[in-house]
Parts: sequence; structure tokens; C-alpha cells
Amino acid sequence: MLYDKMRRQRVTLVTGAIASGKSEVCRYLASLGYPVYDSDSRAKALYDTVPGLKSLIESELGIPFNELSLIFRDESLRLRLESIVYPLLHKDFESWCDSCAETDASKRLFFESAIALDKFQFDDCYDDVLLVRADAGLRLGRNPKVAQRDSLQSFDLSKVNYIIENNTTITNLHALVDKYLRETK
Repeated sequence: MLYDKMRRQRVTLVTGAIASGKSEVCRYLASLGYPVYDSDSRAKALYDTVPGLKSLIESELGIPFNELSLIFRDESLRLRLESIVYPLLHKDFESWCDSCAETDASKRLFFESAIALDKFQFDDCYDDVLLVRADAGLRLGRNPKVAQRDSLQSFDLSKVNYIIENNTTITNLHALVDKYLRETK
């Protein structure tokens, strides 16, 4: 069942490659009072809060849970993990949106995810897309896993509504977010 967009606020997907600055954008948005759903931390929380999830993952993937990073080298493992976790994450996101609507229905919501743009399971979770980009050399300096994970991410620019280039300072990045907010009211 698709999530009914008519009963929730506007949701912007904040996406970008690893170490592009999307998390910093979202931290700044949160500091301004905007609700932000961090899909990475929420997925990790599911592992600890959904009874039997870790055991199910171990059983389905055939690996110990503490070796889950193998999914970044094995597409079949990654796809099996996604088939287990994404429905739970989608349901968690829906609940989060509902709780936000109860507290302040006028707020714009932000959904941080590096992968949601490429995953059909999340197509109904957002209304527009903010892509945060940075040069590959800068990203590699921020996180050595860039080289390993870049091939797992792609960003269809035809689905993107706004791009922030994050190639300078955090102060400049915050100014670009402020500009984005003004331009997309």
C-alpha cells in the first residue's frame, strides 16, 4: 500500500553520495527546527528494536550480523538485506510522518537518505529532492570509504529539484541551505 501523500506534510528527500555533506545539511535543518528523518540511524535502531530482526537477517543472509558490512561487496547479500529492512524502514518512516503531523502539521519534513532516490520502495516517501554534491577528492578526504561505496550510488538528475554544491566551508554550506529554504518556500 502506498503512503497517502494527502495526509502528511511536504517531504524533501535530502540525498547525495557518501561524504557529500547531506548529514551536515540535515543537522543544520534540524537546528533550524525542521524535523529530519535520518534513514541510516533509524535503520540501525530497527535492528535493536524489532524482535528477531537480527536473527532473521543472519538466517536469510547466511552470515553473522556483525559481518553485515559484507553487503557493500556482495550485491546479492545487499539485495536480500534490502528486501528485509526496507519494508520496516518504510513503515517506520510513515509512523514518523504521522507523529510529526500530530505535533506541527505546518512543518516541512526532511528525509535523509543516500539511496532512496534509486530505490522504488521509497518513491512515495518524498515530494521533492535536494541533492548535495561535493567533488570526489574532497569527499575522499572526508571519508576513506568513498572509493568503495561510490559505485553503489547513482543520482538521476531528472528526479532532482535542487542541487547544493558543498565544496567549501560549513559556513558557506549553511548559507546555501538558507538560500535553498528561501527559494523553495
